[in-house]
Amino acid sequence: MSLRISIELSPKDVKHMRDAMRKARHTVRDADDDDILEAARALLLDLKSRKVPNYVRERTDRLAAMIGMMEDQEWPLTRGERERMLAVLVYFSDPEDIIPDDIPGIGLLDDAIMIELAFRDMRHEIEAYQDFCEFRRKYDSGFRLRRDPATRARKLGDRRDQLRERIARRREKDPAPVL
Repeated sequence: MSLRISIELSPKDVKHMRDAMRKARHTVRDADDDDILEAARALLLDLKSRKVPNYVRERTDRLAAMIGMMEDQEWPLTRGERERMLAVLVYFSDPEDIIPDDIPGIGLLDDAIMIELAFRDMRHEIEAYQDFCEFRRKYDSGFRLRRDPATRARKLGDRRDQLRERIARRREKDPAPVL
């Protein structure tokens, strides 16, 4: 039997979470990207071997996708996108954030909330990236016999440009608060 618990964050609560994320963003400016990515990967690997609540697992699985997005050479991120993603990873990797991670059952609750906020804020970028990956997968599987790298690069570049334009249009219509 599952139990559904809803938590409503007041504007003050959300401001508190966003302030914590802004603090993490300042850390990002002074830290090495590779060190942040490695720390997040190590924590994700550790969590895979531990029993964690599903509400945490569902969100931490998203971080693996975010790391993949950051490392994808065919999908370069803007500086702002990269900083926002790195800030989430810095926050996630800090064991002494708002709720210390070693408190059984709830230690990763704040991390799960931050991941959820980040994914909501970056939903247009994430959806576009997922569409790009699907396009690339279909393109690569459809042309196995005659693959021309220049044509492939042009096709992927054209699709990436279309998706970037879509992000801009959607942001204009439905701006998400930036973490």
